[in-house]
Amino acid sequence: MVNPHVSAGAPSYGRVMSTSEPQDPTTAHRTEGFPDQDQEQPGLTDETRPEPDHGERSYRGASRLTERRALITGADSGIGRAVAIAFAREGADVALSYLPEEQEDADETARWVSEAGTRALPLAGDLRDEAFCAEIVERTVSELGGLDVLVLNAAYQKDRNGLENLETEELDRVFRTNLYAPMFTARAAIPHLKPGSSIIVTTSVQAFNPSPGLIDYAMTKAAHVAFVKALAQELGPKGIRVNGVAPGPIWTPLIPATGWDAERLASFGKDTPLGRAGQPAELAGAYVYLASEHASYTSGAILPVTGGKGL
Repeated sequence: MVNPHVSAGAPSYGRVMSTSEPQDPTTAHRTEGFPDQDQEQPGLTDETRPEPDHGERSYRGASRLTERRALITGADSGIGRAVAIAFAREGADVALSYLPEEQEDADETARWVSEAGTRALPLAGDLRDEAFCAEIVERTVSELGGLDVLVLNAAYQKDRNGLENLETEELDRVFRTNLYAPMFTARAAIPHLKPGSSIIVTTSVQAFNPSPGLIDYAMTKAAHVAFVKALAQELGPKGIRVNGVAPGPIWTPLIPATGWDAERLASFGKDTPLGRAGQPAELAGAYVYLASEHASYTSGAILPVTGGKGL
């Protein structure tokens, strides 16, 4: 079946889901741990071993988001890239927000979006800057002709060696990236959202089962849950849905940039009932569902994609 959202000369990915036999989820992706590696923040895809699967070769669209305009923060790599690829193959134009030092990753994500036959709008800057949060909304509306789906995904985390050692500068960075930026961006976006629009927040299993070494990050993710539930009540009468996705342990460049040692990387994700870490591609469908008409009666929900880890 030919995909009208794939440009001439680009590889076709069809418009239907795969008809292959069901896979055993315990072996659907890498079951081994991950090799020792270290990165500075922000993590980069080409320095992440093995490279995460964003659905580049596997995601099949089905016209769920045709003619939608989406803005995704943290869209250069990891979960954000997987969502951008999926949205594009579902027919959406996608604005991509990322840090300037992530330009190479962002270029690759934009390439995949363009090859799906939809428009990619790169937006480089720091979301800790209130003015930049407003700017990316205004540019999305101006250059894509509107805004229908806002995905608040960008986040920062580092391993902490005790609360007594957590420097205020680092605390500020986590809170401004994970809390202030989503509120700044949503605040700027709401006046542009029409009935049928959707806001999706990336929270985490850490909101419900926090790790001591991620105490500040976990606090922000718990706050996301309250944000989703409160904003869903506020915007519901306007016909705007607000939901969250709670990933479990997902292999993205953020993980080797967190500061964990070799033992922690080797065991990453093995404490889930499925016995392995997830891949960004395995989250894309959750975001597509929440952005689509299939979720027209879903608001104020937190959708877990955790490998069976309970919330």
